[in-house]
Amino acid sequence: MTSIAPPTTAVVAAPSRGRHGSPWLAFLIRRVWRAVVAMWIIVTAAFLVLRFAGGDPVRAALGATADESVVQARRVELGLDQPLLVQYIDYIGGIFRGDLGVSLITGRSVSELVANRLPATLELAGLAFLVVLLVAVPLGLFIAIFTQGGKNRGLETGFTGVTSFIAAIPEYLLGVVLIIVFAITWQLLPVAGRAGPASFILPVGALAISATASIARIARIEALGTLREDYVRTARSKRLPAAMVYFKHVLPNMLTATLTIGGTMLGTMIASSVLVEQVFNWPGLGTAFVQAITTKDYGIVQGLALVYAATILIINLVIDIVLSLLDRRTTLLETT
Repeated sequence: MTSIAPPTTAVVAAPSRGRHGSPWLAFLIRRVWRAVVAMWIIVTAAFLVLRFAGGDPVRAALGATADESVVQARRVELGLDQPLLVQYIDYIGGIFRGDLGVSLITGRSVSELVANRLPATLELAGLAFLVVLLVAVPLGLFIAIFTQGGKNRGLETGFTGVTSFIAAIPEYLLGVVLIIVFAITWQLLPVAGRAGPASFILPVGALAISATASIARIARIEALGTLREDYVRTARSKRLPAAMVYFKHVLPNMLTATLTIGGTMLGTMIASSVLVEQVFNWPGLGTAFVQAITTKDYGIVQGLALVYAATILIINLVIDIVLSLLDRRTTLLETT
């Protein structure tokens, strides 16, 4: 049986192909250009933070008791004795070569640190994001089905209240609660570390619970809007099975806005993992980032901040491209 496509409610003017020959290609070039400009701004900001952090970052990293000759030697080694423009050019060139700088204390390469720790952070955030999608989208659709048309007011009120409360709880606080309940009180799961599948459960839960509540609310709202569409009413009038109506017609059409917010939330999860990793002593970038801040190792702070920002920018760019492929109307509207 053929799928019933949603009706067109407005006529979109045919976009000009422009010199790129394709609306989608023009859309892609525009998105990539915005990402490049944003990345340049972030790189410049990271460079300036180290140079204008207040005081002497090398002295702060090595300590007040460090010999002046050692401090001066480290400045020369890092090129901080050069004019600011020369430092900036060297810094940009280093990034293109994959050099994210070095630790002001140990001289260890930040790129090496990232290579060792980034997989653990991506595993944590990626699994949490997968859990959010697998739980929040079906939950939002389920609640929408049972509360459409003003039915089950009690269920709607309870769902809204509970999800609002859970979504407001910080991830690190959820992590502490999960440790107290499941690791200390019931002793069912490991407290910290990354050793085996069981060690993923609590940190992934800490990252996923609040996000699941937020996405479930968004999914319910999108599902309610889709359930009111004419093509859904048409599908019901044809006496199609309820499962086919919900999963073949409603679910695909409610996903665009849900995935847009969900993809943005993936970037937020990666940022939130900084504190969650600290709570669970997770060997990712977040733990190294907090340690670098504590020891005033601004070389690592600069490099890791750049990695976090670049990761979030890349995720947002990929989301834009995927959504433009799923819904070409978005591309057409932006190119008119």
